[in-house]
Amino acid sequence: MWGDIAIAFLLAFITSFVLTPYTIKIAKKIGAVDVPKDERRMHHKPMPKFGGPAIIIGFIISTIYLIISSSLEGNINIFGPENYWLKLLGFLGGTIVLSTFCFFDDIKGIHPLTKLTGQLIAATIVVVCGIRINYFNLPFFEGNIMLSNVISIILTIGWIVGITNAINLIDGLDGLSTGIAIISCVSLLIIFALNSSPFIAIIMITALVGALSGFLPFNFNPAKTFIGDIGSNFIGFTLSIVSILGIAKTATAFVIVLPIIVLGLPIFDTLSAIVRRLIKGKSLKAVFQADKGHLHHKLIEKGFSQKEAVLSLYGISVACGMFAVILFESDIWKAISFALMVIAVVCIGYKEFFKLKEAEKGIYKCSKCGYIYDPEIGDSESKIQPETKFEDLPEEWTCPLCKAKKEKFEKD
Repeated sequence: MWGDIAIAFLLAFITSFVLTPYTIKIAKKIGAVDVPKDERRMHHKPMPKFGGPAIIIGFIISTIYLIISSSLEGNINIFGPENYWLKLLGFLGGTIVLSTFCFFDDIKGIHPLTKLTGQLIAATIVVVCGIRINYFNLPFFEGNIMLSNVISIILTIGWIVGITNAINLIDGLDGLSTGIAIISCVSLLIIFALNSSPFIAIIMITALVGALSGFLPFNFNPAKTFIGDIGSNFIGFTLSIVSILGIAKTATAFVIVLPIIVLGLPIFDTLSAIVRRLIKGKSLKAVFQADKGHLHHKLIEKGFSQKEAVLSLYGISVACGMFAVILFESDIWKAISFALMVIAVVCIGYKEFFKLKEAEKGIYKCSKCGYIYDPEIGDSESKIQPETKFEDLPEEWTCPLCKAKKEKFEKD
Protein backbone atom coordinates (compact mmCIF):
# COMPACT_ATOMS: atom_id res chain seq x y z
CA MET A 1 0.00 0.00 0.00
CA TRP A 2 2.74 2.46 0.94
CA GLY A 3 4.37 2.04 -2.46
CA ASP A 4 1.09 2.99 -4.11
CA ILE A 5 0.80 5.99 -1.79
CA ALA A 6 4.28 7.16 -2.79
CA ILE A 7 3.46 6.77 -6.49
CA ALA A 8 0.14 8.61 -6.13
CA PHE A 9 1.83 11.51 -4.33
CA LEU A 10 4.81 11.85 -6.68
CA LEU A 11 2.79 11.57 -9.89
CA ALA A 12 0.31 14.23 -8.75
CA PHE A 13 3.10 16.45 -7.38
CA ILE A 14 5.18 16.38 -10.57
CA THR A 15 2.17 16.96 -12.83
CA SER A 16 0.89 19.90 -10.80
CA PHE A 17 4.35 21.43 -10.39
CA VAL A 18 5.07 21.24 -14.13
CA LEU A 19 1.67 22.54 -15.25
CA THR A 20 1.34 25.51 -12.87
CA PRO A 21 3.65 27.84 -14.85
CA TYR A 22 1.52 27.18 -17.93
CA THR A 23 -1.66 28.08 -16.03
CA ILE A 24 -0.04 31.44 -15.15
CA LYS A 25 0.44 32.19 -18.85
CA ILE A 26 -3.07 31.00 -19.73
CA ALA A 27 -4.59 33.11 -16.93
CA LYS A 28 -3.16 36.29 -18.42
CA LYS A 29 -4.47 35.41 -21.90
CA ILE A 30 -8.03 34.58 -20.85
CA GLY A 31 -8.38 37.32 -18.26
CA ALA A 32 -8.39 35.14 -15.14
CA VAL A 33 -6.60 37.84 -13.17
CA ASP A 34 -7.47 39.11 -9.68
CA VAL A 35 -7.25 42.90 -9.70
CA PRO A 36 -7.22 44.47 -6.19
CA LYS A 37 -10.34 46.66 -6.23
CA ASP A 38 -11.02 47.02 -2.51
CA GLU A 39 -9.25 47.08 0.84
CA ARG A 40 -10.38 43.51 1.56
CA ARG A 41 -7.76 42.21 -0.87
CA MET A 42 -4.37 41.46 0.68
CA HIS A 43 -2.38 41.90 -2.54
CA HIS A 44 -1.60 45.19 -4.24
CA LYS A 45 -1.04 44.17 -7.86
CA PRO A 46 -2.97 42.08 -10.42
CA MET A 47 -2.41 38.35 -9.89
CA PRO A 48 -3.25 35.37 -12.13
CA LYS A 49 -5.87 33.12 -10.49
CA PHE A 50 -6.01 30.01 -12.63
CA GLY A 51 -3.96 27.52 -10.61
CA GLY A 52 -6.91 25.19 -10.13
CA PRO A 53 -6.61 23.31 -13.45
CA ALA A 54 -3.03 22.27 -12.63
CA ILE A 55 -4.22 20.74 -9.35
CA ILE A 56 -7.22 19.04 -10.96
CA ILE A 57 -5.17 17.53 -13.80
CA GLY A 58 -2.45 16.34 -11.41
CA PHE A 59 -5.07 14.75 -9.17
CA ILE A 60 -6.98 13.05 -12.00
CA ILE A 61 -3.88 11.65 -13.75
CA SER A 62 -2.54 10.23 -10.49
CA THR A 63 -5.90 8.79 -9.42
CA ILE A 64 -6.65 7.17 -12.79
CA TYR A 65 -3.17 5.64 -13.01
CA LEU A 66 -3.39 4.14 -9.50
CA ILE A 67 -6.92 2.82 -10.04
CA ILE A 68 -5.89 1.09 -13.28
CA SER A 69 -2.65 -0.35 -11.88
CA SER A 70 -4.30 -1.45 -8.61
CA SER A 71 -7.17 -3.06 -10.53
CA LEU A 72 -4.69 -5.04 -12.63
CA GLU A 73 -2.91 -6.15 -9.46
CA GLY A 74 -6.22 -7.14 -7.85
CA ASN A 75 -5.96 -4.63 -5.00
CA ILE A 76 -9.20 -2.89 -5.92
CA ASN A 77 -12.36 -3.82 -7.82
CA ILE A 78 -14.27 -0.73 -8.93
CA PHE A 79 -17.02 -2.95 -10.40
CA GLY A 80 -17.63 -4.78 -7.12
CA PRO A 81 -20.60 -4.49 -4.72
CA GLU A 82 -19.61 -0.95 -3.69
CA ASN A 83 -20.05 0.29 -7.29
CA TYR A 84 -16.99 2.54 -7.07
CA TRP A 85 -17.09 2.99 -10.84
CA LEU A 86 -20.45 4.75 -10.50
CA LYS A 87 -19.30 6.83 -7.53
CA LEU A 88 -16.14 7.89 -9.38
CA LEU A 89 -18.24 8.74 -12.43
CA GLY A 90 -20.47 10.90 -10.22
CA PHE A 91 -17.43 12.60 -8.71
CA LEU A 92 -16.03 13.32 -12.18
CA GLY A 93 -19.39 14.64 -13.41
CA GLY A 94 -19.74 16.85 -10.34
CA THR A 95 -16.20 18.16 -10.83
CA ILE A 96 -16.92 19.09 -14.46
CA VAL A 97 -20.11 20.95 -13.54
CA LEU A 98 -18.51 22.76 -10.59
CA SER A 99 -15.39 23.68 -12.57
CA THR A 100 -17.50 25.08 -15.42
CA PHE A 101 -19.34 27.46 -13.09
CA CYS A 102 -16.10 28.45 -11.35
CA PHE A 103 -14.32 28.98 -14.68
CA PHE A 104 -16.75 31.77 -15.56
CA ASP A 105 -16.45 33.13 -12.03
CA ASP A 106 -12.66 33.37 -12.36
CA ILE A 107 -12.86 35.10 -15.74
CA LYS A 108 -15.91 37.36 -15.56
CA GLY A 109 -17.33 36.89 -12.09
CA ILE A 110 -20.78 35.44 -11.41
CA HIS A 111 -23.39 36.08 -8.73
CA PRO A 112 -22.85 34.07 -5.52
CA LEU A 113 -26.29 32.46 -5.93
CA THR A 114 -25.32 31.28 -9.42
CA LYS A 115 -22.18 29.68 -8.03
CA LEU A 116 -24.19 28.12 -5.20
CA THR A 117 -26.50 26.64 -7.85
CA GLY A 118 -23.50 25.03 -9.52
CA GLN A 119 -22.35 23.60 -6.20
CA LEU A 120 -25.81 22.17 -5.50
CA ILE A 121 -25.99 20.57 -8.96
CA ALA A 122 -22.52 19.04 -8.52
CA ALA A 123 -23.41 17.70 -5.06
CA THR A 124 -26.69 16.27 -6.35
CA ILE A 125 -24.88 14.39 -9.14
CA VAL A 126 -22.57 12.84 -6.55
CA VAL A 127 -25.47 11.80 -4.31
CA VAL A 128 -27.44 10.30 -7.22
CA CYS A 129 -24.38 8.18 -8.04
CA GLY A 130 -24.37 6.63 -4.58
CA ILE A 131 -22.07 8.68 -2.38
CA ARG A 132 -24.04 9.34 0.81
CA ILE A 133 -23.80 9.74 4.56
CA ASN A 134 -26.09 6.88 5.59
CA TYR A 135 -25.64 6.82 9.36
CA PHE A 136 -24.00 8.32 12.40
CA ASN A 137 -21.89 6.39 14.88
CA LEU A 138 -21.22 8.73 17.78
CA PRO A 139 -19.02 8.14 20.82
CA PHE A 140 -20.75 7.06 24.05
CA PHE A 141 -23.74 5.77 22.03
CA GLU A 142 -24.10 2.10 21.14
CA GLY A 143 -25.04 1.13 17.61
CA ASN A 144 -25.54 3.20 14.49
CA ILE A 145 -27.97 6.07 14.11
CA MET A 146 -29.42 5.21 10.70
CA LEU A 147 -30.72 7.99 8.49
CA SER A 148 -33.75 7.94 6.22
CA ASN A 149 -33.19 8.46 2.50
CA VAL A 150 -34.44 12.05 2.60
CA ILE A 151 -32.31 13.01 5.61
CA SER A 152 -29.30 11.21 4.11
CA ILE A 153 -29.61 13.11 0.81
CA ILE A 154 -30.09 16.49 2.49
CA LEU A 155 -27.22 15.93 4.95
CA THR A 156 -24.82 14.74 2.23
CA ILE A 157 -25.58 17.66 -0.09
CA GLY A 158 -25.26 20.05 2.86
CA TRP A 159 -21.90 18.54 3.84
CA ILE A 160 -20.49 18.72 0.29
CA VAL A 161 -21.68 22.30 -0.34
CA GLY A 162 -20.63 23.39 3.15
CA ILE A 163 -17.05 22.09 2.94
CA THR A 164 -16.71 23.37 -0.64
CA ASN A 165 -17.56 26.87 0.56
CA ALA A 166 -15.48 26.54 3.73
CA ILE A 167 -12.26 26.06 1.73
CA ASN A 168 -13.31 28.74 -0.74
CA LEU A 169 -13.97 31.33 1.98
CA ILE A 170 -10.69 30.75 3.81
CA ASP A 171 -8.73 31.35 0.60
CA GLY A 172 -7.72 34.91 1.53
CA LEU A 173 -3.91 34.90 1.94
CA ASP A 174 -1.03 33.51 -0.10
CA GLY A 175 -0.89 29.75 0.39
CA LEU A 176 -3.55 29.68 3.11
CA SER A 177 -6.23 27.41 1.64
CA THR A 178 -3.63 25.25 -0.13
CA GLY A 179 -1.61 24.66 3.04
CA ILE A 180 -4.63 24.03 5.26
CA ALA A 181 -5.97 21.57 2.69
CA ILE A 182 -2.62 19.72 2.65
CA ILE A 183 -2.62 19.47 6.45
CA SER A 184 -6.24 18.25 6.45
CA CYS A 185 -5.46 15.68 3.75
CA VAL A 186 -2.45 14.30 5.65
CA SER A 187 -4.53 14.03 8.85
CA LEU A 188 -7.29 12.17 6.99
CA LEU A 189 -4.72 9.94 5.28
CA ILE A 190 -3.32 8.88 8.66
CA ILE A 191 -6.84 8.19 9.98
CA PHE A 192 -7.80 6.25 6.84
CA ALA A 193 -4.64 4.14 7.03
CA LEU A 194 -5.18 3.35 10.73
CA ASN A 195 -8.86 2.63 10.11
CA SER A 196 -8.25 0.30 7.13
CA SER A 197 -10.53 2.55 5.07
CA PRO A 198 -11.37 1.75 1.44
CA PHE A 199 -8.26 1.83 -0.75
CA ILE A 200 -9.97 4.17 -3.22
CA ALA A 201 -10.25 6.85 -0.52
CA ILE A 202 -6.55 6.47 0.36
CA ILE A 203 -5.55 6.83 -3.30
CA MET A 204 -7.68 9.94 -3.78
CA ILE A 205 -6.56 11.72 -0.61
CA THR A 206 -2.90 11.01 -1.42
CA ALA A 207 -3.28 12.27 -4.98
CA LEU A 208 -4.83 15.48 -3.63
CA VAL A 209 -1.92 15.98 -1.21
CA GLY A 210 0.53 15.54 -4.09
CA ALA A 211 -1.28 17.92 -6.43
CA LEU A 212 -1.55 20.61 -3.74
CA SER A 213 2.09 20.20 -2.73
CA GLY A 214 3.16 20.71 -6.34
CA PHE A 215 1.17 23.94 -6.49
CA LEU A 216 2.15 25.39 -3.10
CA PRO A 217 5.65 26.65 -4.12
CA PHE A 218 3.94 29.00 -6.59
CA ASN A 219 1.21 30.03 -4.15
CA PHE A 220 3.09 30.62 -0.90
CA ASN A 221 3.95 34.20 0.03
CA PRO A 222 5.03 36.02 -2.06
CA ALA A 223 2.66 34.25 -4.45
CA LYS A 224 3.21 34.02 -8.19
CA THR A 225 -0.34 32.82 -8.78
CA PHE A 226 -3.61 32.24 -6.96
CA ILE A 227 -5.56 29.01 -6.88
CA GLY A 228 -8.76 30.70 -8.10
CA ASP A 229 -12.34 29.62 -7.57
CA ILE A 230 -11.82 26.54 -9.72
CA GLY A 231 -9.07 25.34 -7.39
CA SER A 232 -10.55 26.27 -4.01
CA ASN A 233 -13.96 24.80 -4.90
CA PHE A 234 -12.38 21.62 -6.24
CA ILE A 235 -10.34 21.17 -3.04
CA GLY A 236 -13.38 21.51 -0.79
CA PHE A 237 -15.53 19.38 -3.08
CA THR A 238 -12.94 16.58 -3.15
CA LEU A 239 -12.24 16.70 0.59
CA SER A 240 -15.94 16.44 1.40
CA ILE A 241 -16.43 13.42 -0.88
CA VAL A 242 -13.24 11.59 0.07
CA SER A 243 -14.08 12.01 3.77
CA ILE A 244 -17.42 10.25 3.11
CA LEU A 245 -15.74 7.44 1.16
CA GLY A 246 -13.07 7.05 3.85
CA ILE A 247 -15.53 6.46 6.69
CA ALA A 248 -17.98 4.32 4.72
CA LYS A 249 -18.85 0.93 6.19
CA THR A 250 -16.79 1.51 9.31
CA ALA A 251 -18.10 0.56 12.74
CA THR A 252 -15.46 2.47 14.71
CA ALA A 253 -16.72 5.11 17.11
CA PHE A 254 -15.47 8.66 16.54
CA VAL A 255 -14.59 8.06 12.88
CA ILE A 256 -17.79 9.70 11.65
CA VAL A 257 -16.94 12.95 13.48
CA LEU A 258 -13.22 12.99 12.69
CA PRO A 259 -13.53 14.76 9.30
CA ILE A 260 -15.42 17.55 11.07
CA ILE A 261 -12.57 17.94 13.58
CA VAL A 262 -9.87 17.76 10.89
CA LEU A 263 -11.64 20.48 8.90
CA GLY A 264 -12.50 22.37 12.07
CA LEU A 265 -10.69 25.60 11.15
CA PRO A 266 -12.40 26.29 7.79
CA ILE A 267 -15.73 25.06 9.17
CA PHE A 268 -15.49 27.43 12.15
CA ASP A 269 -14.45 30.34 9.93
CA THR A 270 -17.39 29.72 7.59
CA LEU A 271 -20.00 29.35 10.34
CA SER A 272 -18.76 32.47 12.12
CA ALA A 273 -18.87 34.37 8.81
CA ILE A 274 -22.48 33.32 8.21
CA VAL A 275 -23.56 34.32 11.74
CA ARG A 276 -21.60 37.58 11.59
CA ARG A 277 -23.09 38.60 8.25
CA LEU A 278 -26.62 37.67 9.29
CA ILE A 279 -26.33 39.77 12.45
CA LYS A 280 -24.75 42.68 10.61
CA GLY A 281 -26.96 42.62 7.50
CA LYS A 282 -30.13 41.29 9.14
CA SER A 283 -31.08 39.39 5.95
CA LEU A 284 -30.14 36.25 4.04
CA LYS A 285 -28.67 38.40 1.26
CA ALA A 286 -25.99 39.58 3.70
CA VAL A 287 -24.54 36.03 3.83
CA PHE A 288 -23.26 36.50 0.26
CA GLN A 289 -21.62 39.87 0.95
CA ALA A 290 -17.86 39.64 1.42
CA ASP A 291 -16.28 41.31 4.45
CA LYS A 292 -13.02 41.60 6.38
CA GLY A 293 -14.12 39.54 9.35
CA HIS A 294 -12.39 36.24 8.54
CA LEU A 295 -9.73 34.81 10.87
CA HIS A 296 -6.89 35.79 8.56
CA HIS A 297 -8.17 39.37 8.36
CA LYS A 298 -8.28 39.55 12.16
CA LEU A 299 -4.67 38.36 12.44
CA ILE A 300 -3.50 40.92 9.89
CA GLU A 301 -5.31 43.64 11.86
CA LYS A 302 -3.46 42.48 14.98
CA GLY A 303 -0.14 43.22 13.28
CA PHE A 304 0.72 39.82 11.83
CA SER A 305 2.46 39.75 8.47
CA GLN A 306 0.92 37.55 5.77
CA LYS A 307 3.45 34.78 6.42
CA GLU A 308 2.95 34.96 10.18
CA ALA A 309 -0.83 34.83 9.82
CA VAL A 310 -0.67 31.89 7.40
CA LEU A 311 1.79 29.91 9.54
CA SER A 312 -0.32 30.59 12.66
CA LEU A 313 -3.42 29.20 10.93
CA TYR A 314 -1.36 26.26 9.68
CA GLY A 315 -0.51 25.57 13.32
CA ILE A 316 -4.18 25.61 14.34
CA SER A 317 -5.00 23.24 11.47
CA VAL A 318 -2.18 20.89 12.53
CA ALA A 319 -3.52 20.93 16.09
CA CYS A 320 -7.01 20.02 14.83
CA GLY A 321 -5.55 17.17 12.77
CA MET A 322 -3.46 15.87 15.68
CA PHE A 323 -6.47 16.07 17.99
CA ALA A 324 -8.47 13.95 15.54
CA VAL A 325 -5.70 11.36 15.17
CA ILE A 326 -5.18 11.10 18.95
CA LEU A 327 -8.94 10.86 19.47
CA PHE A 328 -9.11 7.96 17.01
CA GLU A 329 -5.94 6.16 18.12
CA SER A 330 -6.22 6.62 21.90
CA ASP A 331 -9.20 8.00 23.84
CA ILE A 332 -11.10 11.22 24.38
CA TRP A 333 -9.30 12.14 27.62
CA LYS A 334 -5.88 11.95 26.04
CA ALA A 335 -7.15 14.08 23.14
CA ILE A 336 -8.63 16.65 25.54
CA SER A 337 -5.40 16.84 27.55
CA PHE A 338 -3.50 17.42 24.29
CA ALA A 339 -5.93 20.19 23.33
CA LEU A 340 -5.57 21.87 26.76
CA MET A 341 -1.76 21.77 26.48
CA VAL A 342 -1.91 23.36 23.03
CA ILE A 343 -4.26 26.09 24.29
CA ALA A 344 -1.95 26.81 27.24
CA VAL A 345 1.13 27.06 25.02
CA VAL A 346 -0.71 29.31 22.56
CA CYS A 347 -1.88 31.64 25.34
CA ILE A 348 1.66 31.99 26.69
CA GLY A 349 3.23 32.35 23.25
CA TYR A 350 0.59 34.80 22.05
CA LYS A 351 1.54 37.34 24.73
CA GLU A 352 5.27 36.99 24.08
CA PHE A 353 4.72 37.24 20.34
CA PHE A 354 3.14 40.67 20.66
CA LYS A 355 5.97 41.81 22.90
CA LEU A 356 8.37 40.88 20.10
CA LYS A 357 6.16 42.58 17.52
CA GLU A 358 6.28 45.79 19.54
CA ALA A 359 10.06 45.52 19.76
CA GLU A 360 10.27 45.05 15.99
CA LYS A 361 8.31 48.22 15.23
CA GLY A 362 11.53 50.25 15.26
CA ILE A 363 10.20 53.33 17.05
CA TYR A 364 12.94 55.89 17.80
CA LYS A 365 12.86 58.89 20.16
CA CYS A 366 14.80 62.14 19.82
CA SER A 367 16.96 62.63 22.92
CA LYS A 368 16.80 66.43 22.58
CA CYS A 369 13.09 67.20 22.12
CA GLY A 370 11.33 63.87 22.65
CA TYR A 371 9.98 63.58 19.08
CA ILE A 372 8.88 60.02 18.25
CA TYR A 373 9.66 58.59 14.81
CA ASP A 374 7.20 55.80 13.97
CA PRO A 375 7.98 53.80 10.78
CA GLU A 376 4.27 53.10 10.27
CA ILE A 377 3.62 56.85 9.95
CA GLY A 378 6.83 58.10 8.38
CA ASP A 379 7.52 61.84 8.15
CA SER A 380 5.27 63.70 5.71
CA GLU A 381 7.14 66.98 6.27
CA SER A 382 10.34 65.45 4.91
CA LYS A 383 8.42 63.35 2.35
CA ILE A 384 9.32 60.11 4.12
CA GLN A 385 6.77 57.46 3.16
CA PRO A 386 5.00 55.25 5.75
CA GLU A 387 6.63 51.84 6.39
CA THR A 388 10.12 53.41 6.07
CA LYS A 389 12.41 51.98 8.75
CA PHE A 390 14.57 54.36 10.78
CA GLU A 391 17.69 52.64 9.47
CA ASP A 392 16.59 53.39 5.89
CA LEU A 393 16.18 57.14 6.44
CA PRO A 394 18.57 59.36 4.43
CA GLU A 395 21.68 60.39 6.34
CA GLU A 396 20.76 64.05 5.91
CA TRP A 397 17.37 63.52 7.57
CA THR A 398 16.83 65.54 10.76
CA CYS A 399 14.24 65.73 13.52
CA PRO A 400 11.19 67.67 12.25
CA LEU A 401 10.97 69.59 15.55
CA CYS A 402 14.49 70.42 16.70
CA LYS A 403 16.46 69.52 13.56
CA ALA A 404 18.67 67.09 15.50
CA LYS A 405 20.58 64.55 13.41
CA LYS A 406 19.86 60.82 13.34
CA GLU A 407 22.58 59.99 15.87
CA LYS A 408 20.59 61.91 18.50
CA PHE A 409 17.79 59.35 18.27
CA GLU A 410 17.48 56.35 20.58
CA LYS A 411 15.33 53.28 20.25
CA ASP A 412 12.20 53.69 22.34
